[in-house]
Amino acid sequence: MRETIDNKQWETALIADMAYEATLTPNRKLSSIFFGGGTPSLMPPKLVERLITQASQYWGFEDDIEITLEANPSSVEAARFNDLSHAGINRVSLGLQALDDQTLEFLGRAHSVAEGLAALDIAQKVFARTSFDLIYARPEQSLKAWEEELQRGISFGTNHLSLYQLTIEPSTRFETLVRNGTLTPADDDHCADLYAMTAQITAAAKMPSYEISNHASFGQESRHNLIYWRYQDYIGIGPGAHGRRPNREIAHGWQPNERQYYATERHKKPENYLSGITHNGHGIKSENMLDGKTRAMEAMMMGLRLREGIDIDYIMEQTGASDIINQTALTHLQDLGFISTNGTRIAITDKAMPLLDAILPQIINIEG
Repeated sequence: MRETIDNKQWETALIADMAYEATLTPNRKLSSIFFGGGTPSLMPPKLVERLITQASQYWGFEDDIEITLEANPSSVEAARFNDLSHAGINRVSLGLQALDDQTLEFLGRAHSVAEGLAALDIAQKVFARTSFDLIYARPEQSLKAWEEELQRGISFGTNHLSLYQLTIEPSTRFETLVRNGTLTPADDDHCADLYAMTAQITAAAKMPSYEISNHASFGQESRHNLIYWRYQDYIGIGPGAHGRRPNREIAHGWQPNERQYYATERHKKPENYLSGITHNGHGIKSENMLDGKTRAMEAMMMGLRLREGIDIDYIMEQTGASDIINQTALTHLQDLGFISTNGTRIAITDKAMPLLDAILPQIINIEG
């Protein structure tokens, strides 16, 4: 947060937004809290502590609640780690992204490798659990170069790694560089080789993938992200935040198999968010009912990112949807070794994970 931001105003607004959601989700306990988006590690630790305390009062916490904060690995943010730990943060996710300065400059990162590793060292001393991310499949990155960088990353001894392939997103600097011929992205075959090697190295280090881009020691998976991928309920508070929760009309009589849910989205612009709090008591921009078919498709798209896959009968039971699997495509992909099944559970195989975006539309019966 910049010094010009009125922290008291934001504290009041965020707590009001939280209070609104608490009235719609009674008798629930929180299993995780995630401070993400922007630079939450620049929030005053006292504000973080206040929000955590208020969340506990509104909902109550599970005994082993995971409270994660995303942080840039700068010296300014690292200096706050001790106070953030005392505020209640027990897990931190650092955006290291690369372990050489030339790549960090290419990626547009402000920190150096030395600064990032200093922040990592502090984080590991302060927090019970630490994760960091690295980006691979960078232009002209060889298998050997990535192997050395990944092995170095593993040697730091964290219990969780997020390893993302560089993607060229529309309307970004990278897309412009590709369009004018300045940047040549890694080809699909090379990306597949990099992915396979990544899986082998992390598995050998006893940090196998549990999701297409996330690797962890046993029991150290990100509980908060598993909530997304397992398509469970979550509340989004703050500018631009998204959430999934039961229909307000059934919230007070909520049962696990209720089928009516809302997708919520908060105003993204801070000014509009604060105005919404003032006039409506919440920062919601849109609140849309999700029908059973939509929920089932979303649950499949999220769940098949996981190594554990999905239980199709459970999804149908929870959503009321039917005929959500294209059985012909499923059988064909299984014959090709891209899909594994065990009773009602379906999972993408390791060799098919790099092809996930192409496989998902084939499996899901959109017309059903």
